[in-house]
Amino acid sequence: MICVRVRISGNVQGVGFRLYTSRHAQDLGVKGWVKNLPGGGVEAVLQGERKNVGELLGLMKTGPSGSMVSGMEMAEIKCKDFQEFKIDY
Repeated sequence: MICVRVRISGNVQGVGFRLYTSRHAQDLGVKGWVKNLPGGGVEAVLQGERKNVGELLGLMKTGPSGSMVSGMEMAEIKCKDFQEFKIDY
């Protein structure tokens, strides 16, 4: 089990990035959350099997059509007891 906090910059708001992330997270069994940040970025906490979190991070680097990821900052954090993956508003 691994847990990471990731901040994504670029054209990632208003293009379905959070929904895209949530759908793929659920498909991969990854728990946590994703939200928009003031100033245009997106932040997420991803918790799950290392392979599945890695696959989700790869998908997030590409993003949905219409998005353009210009950077990702990641840090491993202490895992919590997430029960699902949520989009925070």
